[in-house]
Amino acid sequence: MRTVRILLAGALAAGPAGAAQPGYFDLRPGVTLETGDSWVEAGTKYRLYGTQACLRGTFYTDAAGRRADCGEASLAVFGALIADTRPECAPVLRVGDTVHVACFVMIEGDRLDLGNLMITSGFAFAALRADGLPYHAGYAVAEQAARARHAGLWQFKDVQHPAILLGQAAGAKASRP
Repeated sequence: MRTVRILLAGALAAGPAGAAQPGYFDLRPGVTLETGDSWVEAGTKYRLYGTQACLRGTFYTDAAGRRADCGEASLAVFGALIADTRPECAPVLRVGDTVHVACFVMIEGDRLDLGNLMITSGFAFAALRADGLPYHAGYAVAEQAARARHAGLWQFKDVQHPAILLGQAAGAKASRP
């Protein structure tokens, strides 16, 4: 009987099925995905904290020798994960008009960090600060593990890390008169 009461109390504490926990909001299919790490909903722009998707307009060459858009690959995986796992997100910080969030998903009874899932699958990267350090150290470790396993986009020899491209673009912009 005690076990039944504990299970019932746990079920009641979890709240209604499909409702986000206090402080969280549901990320549901149908939002406008901008990139493989950001979306717009009800006029607000959201981005996964510490996560950098591959950039649209950058390419990799697949095993069949076809060029494919790296950013589109990140976007497709992000969209599929949203549709399949129905994440819950919590705001971490606001920078300008963008709310950076941490999102979690339930897979086979385990609560997983969506940013970490994107990175370990090889379809996103650890976002870096201007000083070159990651916003989230754990994500840099996850990225190195994905790279070592040749997971996702890391299987393609010509995939370019977006932080390098963003750094080059920032350097070029800073050196212009």
